[in-house]
Amino acid sequence: MPTVEIAGVTLGLREGIFVVVGLVAVYMALVLWRMRRLLGRDDAPPPTPERTDVPSPRIDTTDDEPVLEDVDDTPAPVPPVAIDATQDRQPAQWSEDLVILREEVDMLRSELAALREDMHQELAHLRASQTVSPIYGDAMQMASAGYDAAMIAERCGIARAEAELVVALTKSELQ
Repeated sequence: MPTVEIAGVTLGLREGIFVVVGLVAVYMALVLWRMRRLLGRDDAPPPTPERTDVPSPRIDTTDDEPVLEDVDDTPAPVPPVAIDATQDRQPAQWSEDLVILREEVDMLRSELAALREDMHQELAHLRASQTVSPIYGDAMQMASAGYDAAMIAERCGIARAEAELVVALTKSELQ
């Protein structure tokens, strides 16, 4: 084993590994200490401009609950303590809020469905490109996009029988 002698002390490979492990441990401890300091900071959110056209709702609070000062259209973080702000609101306002929330949920569901469809299409393209040799990669992508065998054979420069085989393979993978 290689060894180094410095000032009468012989250092071998084993001691070198111990030194490297010790340095890594010190570095990790330093990083964890800095992360803990960052998490310990109490960063206050930037102040929001006050709106004069909307009156502030009155809320009965105890010593533990925060006071709601103004109403803003921007979404705010959920407070850790639930505030019962429904005491001053009328049932008509509840139904209006419910309609608005349902519309937003429907919009989010439609966006989620569109994103899910896009993800499935991308996944099909990736699967087609991974399972086929590079020669037939373009043909597989065209087949998964819905092109017929004649168009694939013409554009990719392969025989029509090969193109039909690629289309059949793509259809069987998608099912």
